[in-house]
Amino acid sequence: MSKATKAIQQLPPATLGALQKLGADLAVARLRRKESLRTWAKRLGVSLSTLQRLEAGDPSVSIGIVASALWLINRDGELGNLAAPEHDLGALNLNVREAVELGLARAQASADARMRAAAPSNSTQD
Repeated sequence: MSKATKAIQQLPPATLGALQKLGADLAVARLRRKESLRTWAKRLGVSLSTLQRLEAGDPSVSIGIVASALWLINRDGELGNLAAPEHDLGALNLNVREAVELGLARAQASADARMRAAAPSNSTQD
């Protein structure tokens, strides 16, 4: 079993659902343009069965084919933003958590330094 097959088998249900919706939406876009499966397959440079798999939401269809289908309907511009760092909430949350931890550590260090400065010194006086 290849790694790709294992990865595809482990896709979360929500991701599979999103791929199925994308495929169905692409089929609707094709139909609204009154284009046949054969015509779109030819325009995409894929076989008829590959286009049918794409429209069914098959996760094994390559991202290049998905991108080409999005290009056919003028929606490929969104691809560049899908994983943009400014939209990565997981990383942003991690950054915020790290900043809070750093702030707390600095506040604690400052409080410790004030406590040391306020404590009477142990040196002997003449």
